[in-house]
Amino acid sequence: MRRLDQRNAIEFVDIAHDAPIDCPIDRGELLARFHAQEDGKVLSGAAAFAAMWRVIPILRPIGLLARIPAVLWFLERAYRIFLRHRPKLQRLLAP
Repeated sequence: MRRLDQRNAIEFVDIAHDAPIDCPIDRGELLARFHAQEDGKVLSGAAAFAAMWRVIPILRPIGLLARIPAVLWFLERAYRIFLRHRPKLQRLLAP
């Protein structure tokens, strides 16, 4: 995602060691799901990915489509399925 963000519109924060001091979300919750902030509103899961996609020109159409409730619902379901399988995927991809 960082490579696609050629305009540096996204501020990536690594919370693996410490959550930002001004963050109102528990570190465990931050590690469990993807989070983003758009227009001062904290989003998580598929909504957070969609917010990120909206600022990357090549992904913007998908991000805009995600504003449609049915599309966001589908993306969130897919994200939840991914989360269930994420530990297995991480083990498979580990060096």
